[in-house]
Amino acid sequence: MMKKVLLLICALMATSVVLASEKSFYDFSWLDKDKEIYVLQNRRFRKVGTFYVGANGVKTISGAFIDAYGGSARAGYFFSEDWGIEGVFGKSSGTKNDAAKGVEDQTSKAFYRKVDTYIGAMMMWSPFYSKINTFNQVFYYDWMFGLGVASVKTIDNRGEFETPETALTSTNNLGAIWNTGLRVYINDSWSLRIDFTGLHVKPKEENVKDGTNSVTTSTLFSNYDLGVGLNYAF
Repeated sequence: MMKKVLLLICALMATSVVLASEKSFYDFSWLDKDKEIYVLQNRRFRKVGTFYVGANGVKTISGAFIDAYGGSARAGYFFSEDWGIEGVFGKSSGTKNDAAKGVEDQTSKAFYRKVDTYIGAMMMWSPFYSKINTFNQVFYYDWMFGLGVASVKTIDNRGEFETPETALTSTNNLGAIWNTGLRVYINDSWSLRIDFTGLHVKPKEENVKDGTNSVTTSTLFSNYDLGVGLNYAF
């Protein structure tokens, strides 16, 4: 699923992304050598020197045994047209899906882990912008990338495999966060935000062996969210 989403985003962007900046210079060999051609992309909306806040509704598209939904709140600042910073807070909740229930119907248990909350900070890079003319209307948007660190609280059901069974286990972890998203401008203040966000952490697990000895292990856990919402710039 994740690969299909990434391929779809890349395919859409490849059809319309403007790679040239407003200062791009082109030398056309078939023209008079004394003539210079400059390409002006006419950027309608600018990010430099602006703060923004926003909120997204989120669907988690990873995890085999949990259907999770939630939301995220974002705030950021661009100190140049291409570079900025962004802070994000997210929370989600989920329930066992049909796959988990199918495992339980076979008198077994399905292990799952999900993100409960996270807070992160990212450096944002927005090198591409574009405009689409459709239905006699011009739409402007930026394509942004983010990379940073996040504190992530995860919840898992490892206790269901113990005797006696225990409640859900929560762990707090420091990991990596990345983001790629589109910011589609409605007007000078409002924009539609479409984000694909990844979280990667290595939660520690303490497993008891032989009833006395415990072994601590850690495995990589990845979570992927698809979100849609609004931004307000001021």
